[in-house]
Amino acid sequence: MKLAIVIINVALAIYFHYAWSFNGELAELECPDDCDCHYFRVNWVTDCSDSNLTQIPYNELSPNVYVLDLNDNFIKDVEPFPPDFKVRRLQLSVNLLTELKKQSFAGLHYLIDADFSYNVIKRIDIDAFDDSAGLINLELQGNPLEEVEGPFLIIKSLLYLDISNCSLRNLNDQFFNNLTHLATLDLSENPLVSINNNVFDPLNSLETLKMNNCNLTHIADHAFRTLKNLKNLELSGNNFYETNWVAVLRNLVLLEYVDLRNSGITSLSGDLFDNNQYLRTLILAENNLAGLNVGQTIGSLQNLDTLDLSDCNLTLPLSEDAFANATKIRNLYLSGNTLFASDLLLALSPLTNLHKLSLSNCGLSRLPDTFDKFKSLQELDISHNPLNDAFVKLLAPLETLEYLNMGYSNLSHLAPESFSKMTSMRRLILSGNDLNNLEAGLFGNLTHLESLELNFCGLRRPLNATLFFNNFTYTDLTELQLAGNPLHVSKTGPLLPKQLSRLQTLDLSNCNLTFLPPNAFHWTTNITNLILAGNHFASPNDLRFLEVLPMLEVLDLRYNNLTTFSPKEITLNPNVEKLKLIGNPWRCDCSVANLWDWANIEKGNLGILEGSTLTQEHVSVGKTKKKKLLICNYDTGTQPFTIVMNKTVPGRRPFINPQRTLTATNRTWAKYVRESGCEPQPNLQRVARSADGYVNVISEDGVKMRYARHGPNTWSAAAINAIVVYAALMAIIGVAFLLTKKKRSIRMTVTTDKTN
Repeated sequence: MKLAIVIINVALAIYFHYAWSFNGELAELECPDDCDCHYFRVNWVTDCSDSNLTQIPYNELSPNVYVLDLNDNFIKDVEPFPPDFKVRRLQLSVNLLTELKKQSFAGLHYLIDADFSYNVIKRIDIDAFDDSAGLINLELQGNPLEEVEGPFLIIKSLLYLDISNCSLRNLNDQFFNNLTHLATLDLSENPLVSINNNVFDPLNSLETLKMNNCNLTHIADHAFRTLKNLKNLELSGNNFYETNWVAVLRNLVLLEYVDLRNSGITSLSGDLFDNNQYLRTLILAENNLAGLNVGQTIGSLQNLDTLDLSDCNLTLPLSEDAFANATKIRNLYLSGNTLFASDLLLALSPLTNLHKLSLSNCGLSRLPDTFDKFKSLQELDISHNPLNDAFVKLLAPLETLEYLNMGYSNLSHLAPESFSKMTSMRRLILSGNDLNNLEAGLFGNLTHLESLELNFCGLRRPLNATLFFNNFTYTDLTELQLAGNPLHVSKTGPLLPKQLSRLQTLDLSNCNLTFLPPNAFHWTTNITNLILAGNHFASPNDLRFLEVLPMLEVLDLRYNNLTTFSPKEITLNPNVEKLKLIGNPWRCDCSVANLWDWANIEKGNLGILEGSTLTQEHVSVGKTKKKKLLICNYDTGTQPFTIVMNKTVPGRRPFINPQRTLTATNRTWAKYVRESGCEPQPNLQRVARSADGYVNVISEDGVKMRYARHGPNTWSAAAINAIVVYAALMAIIGVAFLLTKKKRSIRMTVTTDKTN
């Protein structure tokens, strides 16, 4: 039997080896002109977004499209799709659709997600998605829907519906009759004003309901009577003044999260949350609760974990028993209220389990002497208060503190002993203080510090060695933010001291930099994420300092003055996995095509160039639809308008009319590469075929390119090969069992002979 198991394991290994090899080479499917097509997690994506389309290119679509992105076009009508069209996610956001008709979506049996947000849709056929039995997510936000009489849609499978900002003024009692499986419903930003009793009765599976910014003044007493499974309720940005909250919330016994931020609430009764014993997060921020008795309101919420009373204009002093019955609170936000240290001293005493405390912008000139009770406090925000160095001794007991935000607190001096006992500190924020001179030894004891933020502190010099212990490497300090400081950089020498040699993320954005010396990062060669956005780098010659950063993974050069950038600039940075280049005045020339080909062929991932391809956030449910794209500009004075197509470059498909003229001087990188006549790399010198079937090409400037050399790869061929392997596998397994059976027979014969 062991022999059979061994043979089967070997056979399975062979099978999976070949299976992986088949799936490793994905066939390039049909792709319409003016679109970009690629695989995203082995699913074929056709990205026709922002392509000035007036109609869908039906005849050019592969039936196996998984994601079809048609966002940001001028499409007015949707005609029936081709037969056997297997699209799973259809994106038609930001177009000119006026209605959704049943015949438009007939035959879309595989559709799971559909996005029609931000069109001008007024009418939708109630049975528009009859053929999409598995439709789960539907986004319709931002459309001026006409008033609906009777049921809205018939989609029994739908779990997520977003009809926010759709100009809905009324929801009739039958509106949700055929959407009984909804788990999440977003009605935000509709001028509903009032919610009647019967509207939500069919939605007994609903778990999340959002009605933010709906101009609501009233919710009927029994409007939520059937929502027994509701866990999350968001009602922020309304103007309630005639709602019986006790009656409204009475039936929501499983409620865990309530957001009533900025909802015009001026008073809350003491028994309001008596039936909501599972409530863990309560957000009452930005309401005028001047007379709020905190102790009475939250007294019954013994499981409360998070309470947000920020910007509530609290005028009653926080009493000694304010949190006496809610001692499990771990996250407390009191920012934006005028508070006094003497009141906080008594009120906060019972909260011995406190993990996060926010006292930002509370007018505090001193702090309460109560921090010795917070043995578990990990995060403290005291930013935007007129503090001074006198409070330091009061923070001394916080030896467990891991996050401290003292930003924008009018600090001009920090004594060397300020943080001497905070040896557990991991993140320290001092941004927005006028700290021209930092004293020696200030950060010495912060040996576990991971992130230090000194943005907009008026620093004219980078950090020097005297701020830290001599001959000590701060191994945990991996992030340093110095954004917004008018740094004066020396023409030579390292930018940062040797103690920061483990630094991985450095933010130097908006520092008015025009250059950095070539040895700027001599002591910090482990940097993986370098942020230089918003500076004045104008030439690749200004970027010589990149040569000493072999570990670099993310380079952010957004919004500088670069017009060209070549792969050779990062030849010594083999680990680069993200280039952020948006916002530079790129020139449409072959350097763009070369960088594109480097990402596509050498690195095997166009996503390295941020703004080049579809990313995860573009295929996720949500409200942000507009993509930021890489744009280049034609110099109309020196470049001809006629475009010559290079049809031989791998990965580029010619347009139908390659001799057409430009209609605009601005082009996305994707479109420019498609229409350019540029070769993949200029002056290719060395070509060698590797054992794995690839061609390695090395140009004169040292850039190595890998081109796949294989015949047409189709799914049918892969299927045939898989069948062959499967047959071989079955044959091997059969042989294994025969051998095992024969061996067992021999053993039985020998045993019988011995017995006789």
